[in-house]
Amino acid sequence: MSAITVNTLKKRKQAGEKITCLTAYDYSFASLLDAAGIDMIMVGDSLGMVMQGNDTTIPVSIQDMVYHTRCVARGCEHALIISDLSFMSYQASPEQALKSAGKVMKQGAQVAKLEGGEVMADTVRFLTERGVPVCAHIGLTPQSVHKLGGYSVQGRDDASAKQLLSDARSLDEAGASLIVLEAVPSALAAEVTRAIAIPTIGIGAGPDCDGQVLVLQDMLGIYPRPSPRFSRNFLEQGGSVSGAVTAYIEAVKSGAFPGPEHSFS
Repeated sequence: MSAITVNTLKKRKQAGEKITCLTAYDYSFASLLDAAGIDMIMVGDSLGMVMQGNDTTIPVSIQDMVYHTRCVARGCEHALIISDLSFMSYQASPEQALKSAGKVMKQGAQVAKLEGGEVMADTVRFLTERGVPVCAHIGLTPQSVHKLGGYSVQGRDDASAKQLLSDARSLDEAGASLIVLEAVPSALAAEVTRAIAIPTIGIGAGPDCDGQVLVLQDMLGIYPRPSPRFSRNFLEQGGSVSGAVTAYIEAVKSGAFPGPEHSFS
């Protein structure tokens, strides 16, 4: 297997080949995912919930992200590593974002991920002009859970759907390499995917995104709290952790996942 790059992802979108992604936070799971052939590993600030036991991602620090990125990078040879920039480690200014992105990239991340739409376009442009690939994240943005009033589907009314589409176009034009769409109606996610040149990675955004991502603990059914509707327990199907990862990759590549039961209208 050759190493996955942002150029690989663009070619996958153009060819209509689905992109696979899972989260990981340590060496052992990263090694397993990489060996199974996952395209991307996301070192998500979801570690605040599944690893640290917090109710939200907000308590996660940039030092946490640096540590877990370093652990994951040691287990990867082929997968593209995306690392989240933690809450309040990038919102103050583009310069702050560049400093935080540098911290995770020096540990092995190849892409820095941040949340927000048009308001973050200047920051995305600032980073990409300085050689930092960016993954944007719109729709349900977990770092804004208190502003959103909870974990709810975004873009269901005309105004918010129009704004989400505008957000995606702005981030694409600013130079983002890919965009995560979380908890977005399937039809809107499909429209966004058609409207922009960069790949969309869905999580609760229906089957028409260019790729899919799930939190590893959710797709293995080992998180002690209820998993979101858009997830699926692949361990039941795969019979082992490696079998579950293989089943997930095959389901995403074939279009079998996500199904209607994992999507929103």
